[in-house]
Amino acid sequence: MSAMEVLDSGILYRNPVPHVYSKHAYWPSVVQYPDGEMVAAFTIGQAFEAPDLHSCIARSFDRGTNWSMEGRMYPGTGPRKTSDCCRIALLDGELVAFMIRHDRSREDFGLANPDNLGFVETELLLLRSANRGRTWSAPEPIKPPLVGPSFEMNAPIVSVQDGRWLLATSTWRGWDGECPNGMKMVAFVSADRGRTWPAYSDVMDGGRERVIYWESKLLELIDRRLLAVAWTYNEAEGCDLPEHYAISADGGRTFTNPRSTGLIGQTPAIALTDAGGVLTVYRRTDRHGLWANLSRLDGDEWVNETELPLWGARELTAFAPRDNMVDNFHELRFGAPSICRMNDGCYFVSFWAVEDGVSVIRWIRLRIA
Repeated sequence: MSAMEVLDSGILYRNPVPHVYSKHAYWPSVVQYPDGEMVAAFTIGQAFEAPDLHSCIARSFDRGTNWSMEGRMYPGTGPRKTSDCCRIALLDGELVAFMIRHDRSREDFGLANPDNLGFVETELLLLRSANRGRTWSAPEPIKPPLVGPSFEMNAPIVSVQDGRWLLATSTWRGWDGECPNGMKMVAFVSADRGRTWPAYSDVMDGGRERVIYWESKLLELIDRRLLAVAWTYNEAEGCDLPEHYAISADGGRTFTNPRSTGLIGQTPAIALTDAGGVLTVYRRTDRHGLWANLSRLDGDEWVNETELPLWGARELTAFAPRDNMVDNFHELRFGAPSICRMNDGCYFVSFWAVEDGVSVIRWIRLRIA
């Protein structure tokens, strides 16, 4: 059985003068180039759902120990009020950002409608960089292959061995509550490196049971099967379920019925281990903190093997869920981890966390032995 060890940790970004102005950071993703240079993308704004949240870039040349801030990814939309967030990935040597841009014309509201869990209008975009994130192409619109009407920012785009790109997202109700295809996890499919997305697959659909799959991730396994994992919320009962998973043996065209991982938590990130197992980092809800878990797939059966607390396990107060899920979003204090497999075999975990009243981006370097 493999074991995990935290090698070191630190701060990727923190507002240097929080006594002067409010700047909070959320939702990181990180890549590493073959020569060791690392690029991080995350959002900065005045609050968790502030209208001025925008994607920014930072860079490291020492394996992620120290980072230099480089500013916003792109200029924005001028007088039109929008916020945005993104996830970056190295896809066949190209740095690609999947971005969701949110309409923020309703300045007195957050992203979600507390009356019906509806969401603001979203635009799906693709940005590319030929110089390691120093400059970016103009945002390319992604035309969704189904009506959301809104969509969730879940994960970076994944490139699979047959050359296709897969974009994991979830449909989301519009602001007035309409949702013609139900709230479900889907995967958009592109055969031309993201220029068009004409097809999609249903990955996890709990519409009949009023179960929603959020923060979903996709991973290609050693045997070329696809694994999907998601935070699972039972809207009918108003409570979380254990995180669920589904598997595809046909390249993502169809998936097994969702099943429990046994992990009690939210916002999972997943990565493949050298032994062919699965590393999951997630915000745990039955205990305090951010945790790492090692598991393996025995056929289609998820088997948990070992776990390790990464951050916040000694906190004295726990998150107490409310009846209204939109209120729960407002009360979150850490989460949305991402995992970057490093050139030396370690795993670079990044996540946001509120410390001393300021939301920062933290990193943890993890080794699996």
